[in-house]
Amino acid sequence: MSQLLEFTSSGIYCPIADVYIDPWRPVDRAIITHAHADHARIGNRSYLAHNDSVPLLKHMLGEYISIEGVEYNQPFYINGVQFSLHPAGHILGSAQVRVEYKGEVWVVTGDFKLVDDKISQPFEPIKCDVLITDSTFGLPIFEWQPQEIVFEDINNWWLENSENDNLSVVIGYTLGKTQRLLHHLERSIGPVYAHGSIETVNKVLRKQGINIPTVEKLDMNKPLERNSLVLAMPSIIYSPLIKDLSPCSIAAASGWMSLRGARNTPNIDKGFVLSDHADWHQLIQSVKETGARKIYLTSSGYSSAFSRWLEENGYDVTEVETKFTGEIKEIEETLGVGVDSF
Repeated sequence: MSQLLEFTSSGIYCPIADVYIDPWRPVDRAIITHAHADHARIGNRSYLAHNDSVPLLKHMLGEYISIEGVEYNQPFYINGVQFSLHPAGHILGSAQVRVEYKGEVWVVTGDFKLVDDKISQPFEPIKCDVLITDSTFGLPIFEWQPQEIVFEDINNWWLENSENDNLSVVIGYTLGKTQRLLHHLERSIGPVYAHGSIETVNKVLRKQGINIPTVEKLDMNKPLERNSLVLAMPSIIYSPLIKDLSPCSIAAASGWMSLRGARNTPNIDKGFVLSDHADWHQLIQSVKETGARKIYLTSSGYSSAFSRWLEENGYDVTEVETKFTGEIKEIEETLGVGVDSF
């Protein structure tokens, strides 16, 4: 089997096509799996991504970047290598990259989840010979509840706060997590506000025709009803704004809230286990569905336990160090300490 994709100091590289996938250093040609900053970095000469990611990448990296958009399952060729993008289910526009040359197929998942969040295109398993997969939550303790239960818990927490005249603040990623939350909040409980950075992203999505529920932009010059819920990014905890919102109850929505130590940190009052990454069982399911026997694990969290499970079940597995941060950056900004502290 040839080395169709390589791991280099600049990122995942296809030497035959001379193109990188989610490079972490500036390169000439980059295929981008999704529009989170650890996978889509500034400085590349040209970009290619799913059509839904194009406006987001222009918003993040600059309106005048050289970028091409393609649809899911639309093959394109570079130097005789066939590429195509397929739904990853992580956030809007997120894509797995399928790479085929002389009958050999490799797949790079990027970040993904198997749960249908009703916003992003649901994950699509792809048959391949070699799989390069995210394994951020590669421990058996990471087992997500059905999202309906999680959102019911969030709404009940908000309702209880409102009944006690207590403002509710939920923190999560500006792109992906907060839009998912918006779709499932029980709006009859009270008004919903979003930090300006989140509402700016919402506007980009609405211009694409994406159904993002309306929300008030947070304006501290106007009084907030005490039954309100505010959506904000993790950095709000260390800004003067959090004092302006007080008294309030602060919740974090993240897969890392599975860890007792993370839930019990003094920076937050409540933790909800809600992730846009695959949990332990989803990781196993996704590998099995591809039929691949050679697996590369890219991780910004835990991968050693998943690596052992794969080896014990007959897979040829290699752990690879990358510059992807995933939900680790989100929760470390929230808690002010590293995940390895727990």
